[in-house]
Amino acid sequence: MVMWIVVALVLLPFVLLGLAVRPVLTRLPRLRRAAVALQRHADEAAALQTTAVALQARAEGLQEQLTTVQHRAATVRSRHGR
Repeated sequence: MVMWIVVALVLLPFVLLGLAVRPVLTRLPRLRRAAVALQRHADEAAALQTTAVALQARAEGLQEQLTTVQHRAATVRSRHGR
């Protein structure tokens, strides 16, 4: 009789642990797919950020060129009396 109680006290926690772990293990494939998708999105975001930095530098260069052209146009207009 005591032997059955000891066996039950030893096996019951393992059964409860198995029941608790089962839902987690069934979700692992979905979690893995989600992690892969998140990593892919992070890589795409990093590539877009690099492109955005390059575009920002290009826009700043164009702004400098525009300022120079406007200054030259104003100089030409002032020379011609306009």
